[in-house]
Amino acid sequence: MHIHILGICGTFMGGLAALAREAGHKVTGCDAGVYPPMSDQLRALGIELIEGFGADQLALRPDVFVVGNVVSRARLADGSPKFPLMEAILDAGLPYTSGPQWLAEQVLQGRHVLAVAGTHGKTTTTSMLAWILESTGLQPGFLIGGVPLNFGVSARLGAPRRPGAGEGSLETDSRPLFVIEADEYDTAFFDKRSKFVHYRPRTAVLNNLEFDHADIFDDLADIERQFHHLVRTVPPSGRIVVNGLEESLARVLHTGCWSTVSSFGAAVSDFSAMGDPQAFDVLHRGEVAGRVQWGLTGVHNQLNALAAIAAAHHVGVPVQQAAQALADFQNVKRRMELRGTVGGIAVYDDFAHHPTALRTTLDGLRRSLGPDARILAVFEPRSNTMKLGAMKSQLPWALETADLAFCHTAGLDWDAAAALAPLGVGPGQRAQTAPDIDTLVNQVQQAAKPGDHIVCMSNGGFGGVHERLLRALLK
Repeated sequence: MHIHILGICGTFMGGLAALAREAGHKVTGCDAGVYPPMSDQLRALGIELIEGFGADQLALRPDVFVVGNVVSRARLADGSPKFPLMEAILDAGLPYTSGPQWLAEQVLQGRHVLAVAGTHGKTTTTSMLAWILESTGLQPGFLIGGVPLNFGVSARLGAPRRPGAGEGSLETDSRPLFVIEADEYDTAFFDKRSKFVHYRPRTAVLNNLEFDHADIFDDLADIERQFHHLVRTVPPSGRIVVNGLEESLARVLHTGCWSTVSSFGAAVSDFSAMGDPQAFDVLHRGEVAGRVQWGLTGVHNQLNALAAIAAAHHVGVPVQQAAQALADFQNVKRRMELRGTVGGIAVYDDFAHHPTALRTTLDGLRRSLGPDARILAVFEPRSNTMKLGAMKSQLPWALETADLAFCHTAGLDWDAAAALAPLGVGPGQRAQTAPDIDTLVNQVQQAAKPGDHIVCMSNGGFGGVHERLLRALLK
């Protein structure tokens, strides 16, 4: 079929486009404000991208329009629709569906789905799990909200039948594996359930759970309810892999659970770690079963590894093999990705945007570099939650590990300088604010010294700040 994807450059919809193309469908799509890495991946696949959401795209006459959750019925100040194409689709009575529903019906049917949910670490943990399964010869399909460096693409269909499953094996054993990043954000403007409700996993990872997405959820209990909807879809023979350190997840399971449960993280969990995050033993029910030695840092990545190992164990991967596979794990683009070094100053790109993610990223780097290294945190509150100011009071705590912090304030309705006041704000202080990228780059350039580590954190393109900083530091 020919599918036309509205909002194709989002990480989920871009991955869906890649899967549809691999499956033999004709794929076109449209979006606004395109930025890498997804735009690069789509162009490499030969998928036609159209800028904007003009109604003239009806002339493409696709079999179905697949609608991303960026699309709404919103109106501009002059009363005209923000997404004219969607209005035209509705007026003409043409077939449309959401991305998660199309994926569930066209790709996930008949597969053993391993879904990774949580406020933080979804992309990294999903990538780890896919790599473990790949390393052990299981050839999984996957859809990940980022580009794992081990694979170079964010999505693929995988083997049509699980490798090693003989003709006489049980049907459940022969189902091909598909690993998916399971987002709790809403599905579409016409389907306000969380995306992950569509995926029907047999293995569900609940990595952690905090308040986020203040634009669509009222409070933490509201999100916990959605996570319980996910739990309700896991079959009796399925498994819930849960972080034993999270009270919010304990509440989710206490509401009702009909599957087997495997815990990780806490000392009394089924899967726990002993040792430093860069080199640690994996304990399975108290006994050493494997060892992870790798290049990643931070307790958060140690927990992500335990989650991935526990999920892989459910589909028959021994702990020792899973741990060995992680030695070759190369992380994900935009996860502490070194973009360049100029004059002894290193510039990194990281996707962190929630205060807890900022904190764990900086803590991991500090643990790796030691107490004497200087860390400069450059960030923009870009997610809907941060733009609303719902977590601004947590920013001083989130940035505590950094020596200096620089905040890009464009588009904020709240006073970033006031929120960062506990750190001290202004020239020569621990924190500075900038209304535009040029000012931000100038501030960082003047403060940076040889040996510094600059971490740029955003869930968007951040105005190309990484390359602009590298150019400025050459001067």
